[in-house]
Amino acid sequence: MGAGGNLPSAHRRAPHSKPPFTLSHVRKAIPPHCFRRSLLRSFSYVFADLAAILSLSYAAANYFHLLPAPLQYLAWPALWLVQGFFMVGYWVLAHECGHHAFSDYPVLNDVVGFLIHSSLLVPYFSWKISHRIHHANANVLERDESFVPALKSNIPWYNRYFNNPPGRALLLLASALSGWPLYLLCNITGRSYDRWACHFDPYSPMYTERERFLIYLSDAGVLAAVYGLYRLTLVNGPEWLLLYYAAPLLVVHATIVVIIYLHHTHPSLPRYDSSEWDWLRGALATVDRDYGILNIVFHHIADTHVLHHLLPSVPHYHAAEATKAIKPVLGEYYQFDGTPVLKGLWREVKECVYVEPAAGDEAGGPQAKGIFWFNNKGL
Repeated sequence: MGAGGNLPSAHRRAPHSKPPFTLSHVRKAIPPHCFRRSLLRSFSYVFADLAAILSLSYAAANYFHLLPAPLQYLAWPALWLVQGFFMVGYWVLAHECGHHAFSDYPVLNDVVGFLIHSSLLVPYFSWKISHRIHHANANVLERDESFVPALKSNIPWYNRYFNNPPGRALLLLASALSGWPLYLLCNITGRSYDRWACHFDPYSPMYTERERFLIYLSDAGVLAAVYGLYRLTLVNGPEWLLLYYAAPLLVVHATIVVIIYLHHTHPSLPRYDSSEWDWLRGALATVDRDYGILNIVFHHIADTHVLHHLLPSVPHYHAAEATKAIKPVLGEYYQFDGTPVLKGLWREVKECVYVEPAAGDEAGGPQAKGIFWFNNKGL
């Protein structure tokens, strides 16, 4: 695998110097129609995802009881997994709304995104704002709002007890089950603030005074969804809530955590401090991953993420074509890893424990100040 598309090795560092192209060069390489948003086409994905989610629930409610008992024990987890994956795609459409990639109408984008994310217990405007900060400060250690890896000096002493296969498996399980809620509740993987940072708190340090109303509105949307679930549970019972909503929602949480983590974690990707960082290099310090058929189900959020950081307003249904168009411009700065997802996840959890300044470049040159790389040595 060579330059311009694939990482030759998990340990070969990606370029970190200022690239010989600008964002304008990248934009010009993309066919103009890739920037056009179709309201009809965007809504077709909303209805298709809803139809898949509801059809699976209908099939479970009407046919699972006909299965022999042993098959029921297999059918329910399979349902949760597949339904959860379609709910991830549904979640991604709201994410597109937040980037105004859904339609040409900002108010409509926010209405659709608000309704979708609220139904999944995500505070739409709150996350839209923090996600905007992430895009504006991608991969700078002091200000990134989404995923900030720990410095080696900040690794707690007890981490050594998890730096083994059982410990890593436990950390993966804990992150999958609780990582997304904890991020919303206390910004667990985001930048540090001088006080508690919460996506549900209108007075959180993540938000300005002018944004407080939007945080209240986001909270109201989530509370309305919770109340709706409560009313449905009164009618259908707590078993309904567990089987048809809570279990697939856990799959959504776990999948989102994996996708976000693998976007921004790879042994070859640099991190920067504020002395060296610039927006373009920060946006390029991410990696596309191949999820197979799930690339389509997830609306290409995972296999076109480099493009997404450069030009987030490109609709997902044009993202694959646009990614192909920009590869010759990006050259070695385009990073793709086709390692099977679970294998890549295990490797990254093992090898990307913290970041530290580079001792020198691969040719034995002097240390590049302000550049950090993932490592796991010395724990």
